[in-house]
Amino acid sequence: MEDHNVFAGAFVDRSGERRKDADWLAAAIGSESARFVPVWGDKCLVGGDPPGALLLERRQVDDFVDEQELIFLGVFRDHPAFAVVAGGTRPPFKELGAFEELRYLGTALPADEANLLAHARALVLWHASQVYCGVCGALSRSGAGGNSRLCMNADCGREIFPRVDPAIIVLVTHGDKCLLGRQAHWPEGLYSTIAGFAEPGESLEDAVRREVYEETNVGVGAVTYHSSQPWPFPAALMIGFLAKATSTDIVLNDGELEDARWFERDDLRSGVSRLPFRISIARRLVDYWLDLDRND
Repeated sequence: MEDHNVFAGAFVDRSGERRKDADWLAAAIGSESARFVPVWGDKCLVGGDPPGALLLERRQVDDFVDEQELIFLGVFRDHPAFAVVAGGTRPPFKELGAFEELRYLGTALPADEANLLAHARALVLWHASQVYCGVCGALSRSGAGGNSRLCMNADCGREIFPRVDPAIIVLVTHGDKCLLGRQAHWPEGLYSTIAGFAEPGESLEDAVRREVYEETNVGVGAVTYHSSQPWPFPAALMIGFLAKATSTDIVLNDGELEDARWFERDDLRSGVSRLPFRISIARRLVDYWLDLDRND
């Protein structure tokens, strides 16, 4: 098993020290080495079979480049890489490939490309949501190579930084059973781990216990960190845990779930329920638990 989840992995040298170096950025943007990651709406450009990210040269994206709005992603495979917004009502670059939903591409793409596209998509969508300053309402502009925004009101001048929303996701176990739930709009038979956003003033461990109780009425004792996953849909960070239940009676307290139940390993291996998609940390948590008895 990989040592990182889909979309994760330190594949890009983010070169944070370069973000405010205007001369270096200008030289990089104009260099033959530069590569550009087009994002159209919330989709990324891919091509080939199996699919791969299409990293374009400057001459290929000239019609879309506003150098003040390019987003410096870092150095990728020895190339300075920039996200570029591919505007228009119709997707461009049809001769090269197609813009596809990253949510369904994660396991098909090479791991480093999935990581790069997740980074690009998240920042492009963040910029689109921060056109105005949240303090004074004035227009903002891109700063730090696209890694912040600056309020253009001289009396405010606020610098706005990208935010991620921390969310816990947890596989709760009790003996040889694990707790899974499903939401009403999910595909038929699909069950997954319990998840929810952390609230202000709350530790991640406390968020685990609160979310599990709110959704299923099950009490949780020991909580152990497993791994995390950037989830750019649009800007979550999924923080994965394993937890031990202190009770087993299920009540759907907050109505968020349509159903929740305890599953044995044989239930899940036999296909009695559909498991989370392999792209997700939820599936990795379930697979980890399923493998535990094989390793004993």
